[in-house]
Amino acid sequence: MEPRERLKIQRQKMPAQDSGVRITNFQEVNYGYTPKMAMLEAQRCLLCKKPLCVAGCPVNIDIPSFISLIAEGKFTEAAKKIKESNSLPAICGRVCPQEEQCEGVCVVGNKGVSVAIGHLERFAADWERTNGEISTPEKHTPIGKKIAIVGSGPSGLTVASELVKMGYAVTIFEALHTPGGVLVYGIPEFRLPKDIVNSEIDYLRKLGVEIVTNFVVGKTMTIDDLIKSGYDAVFVGSGAGLPVFMNVSGENLNGVYSANEYLTRTNLMKAYVFPEYDTPIAKAKNVAVIGGGNTAMDAVRTAKRFGAEHAYLIYRRSWEEMPARLEERHHAREEGIEFTFLTAPVRIIGDENGWVQGIECIKMELGDPDASGRRKPVPIKGSEFVIDVELVVVAVGNGANPLIPISTPDIQTNKWGNIIVKEGETVTTKNGVFAGGDIVRGGATVILAMGDGKKAAQEINTYLMEKIDNKQ
Repeated sequence: MEPRERLKIQRQKMPAQDSGVRITNFQEVNYGYTPKMAMLEAQRCLLCKKPLCVAGCPVNIDIPSFISLIAEGKFTEAAKKIKESNSLPAICGRVCPQEEQCEGVCVVGNKGVSVAIGHLERFAADWERTNGEISTPEKHTPIGKKIAIVGSGPSGLTVASELVKMGYAVTIFEALHTPGGVLVYGIPEFRLPKDIVNSEIDYLRKLGVEIVTNFVVGKTMTIDDLIKSGYDAVFVGSGAGLPVFMNVSGENLNGVYSANEYLTRTNLMKAYVFPEYDTPIAKAKNVAVIGGGNTAMDAVRTAKRFGAEHAYLIYRRSWEEMPARLEERHHAREEGIEFTFLTAPVRIIGDENGWVQGIECIKMELGDPDASGRRKPVPIKGSEFVIDVELVVVAVGNGANPLIPISTPDIQTNKWGNIIVKEGETVTTKNGVFAGGDIVRGGATVILAMGDGKKAAQEINTYLMEKIDNKQ
């Protein structure tokens, strides 16, 4: 097919649940492509000789090759091609910010709308899983070295899959009772079903990765204990699980949640199927969620599904500056979320029994860009007003998990508690210990954490090979 013919094909829209129906359930919003839609969408790819999309992907998936296989109807082969670079394709196909990465630099996007790379990645992974054709690559000869990984979020899972394929014995230590990190406690079922996460973690187990749950590194054993017990290197991917609050009065009232608690109760502890699962969670007719990122979006859409008549998203900047994914913002708008822009909370108001009854806010205007490059919000004097709500969820960011820095004093951290690594690397200040993902970056994306995992696997391999060479 000639390029001009490919460019005439319209981007295939992902079928989705009707917005009026989906706010009554927690089932996944998007349905996924049919084989016919996937093949048609794949034909839009120009198969560029110098594909910018590959460089735009933090884990460097061979995008033109897997899309070409889909166009030919070779769906299982396409999934295998993706897995050469990415062991979590069904997850990435659902939650990666493709519009800013691979699709953001797609050449087709210069002429019209980018190829739906993320939707195609999801299609190939789902096809492989639902058709029972999952295979594992041949194992490398065992190297005789053991690696401990702290945390089973996206960076930990990625470094584990890469190292086990190289021939290392890999053990992941997870503090919670189930693996997956933020993938299972932070992202709601309607955006990332847990069956998908479990399936991709099972794939890692088939590769040979051992996963130990209910094991809190820093309490059950320290990193030094792990090294003394025979692990040759340690990767820390313990994430950013420390809630950050606004420091306004009223944050200790009944009916105020951190987004961490609100989403963990809902997702990991399955409050959305109460009383089948014995997890209580407060529900209200009027809910305010503070923040503008994906976590805030997840929280406010969760509140809507719990029956809120008014679910307000209060954000101090405007639609253009919001860090949440564009697709999630559109979905939220379709679901009736009430965006309250250029607004910041001043205090949370309680009743005589200590329960939330309102939130006082102030209007903002945008000034000059700040350090993040976004225009700085400036309060408008005298513009205070009150929104009547009975529930407030604070989703303004997360701090680094403090357990590892506290229990490992020779690992250096910055003023926010994030582990310091060599620039552009995952090497920490402690010999044999590497780190990546949110514990280094602060709150970031799944795919950036996975990119850190891939880099760490290469650096751990180099570190251990040099040790072996020096002994010979």
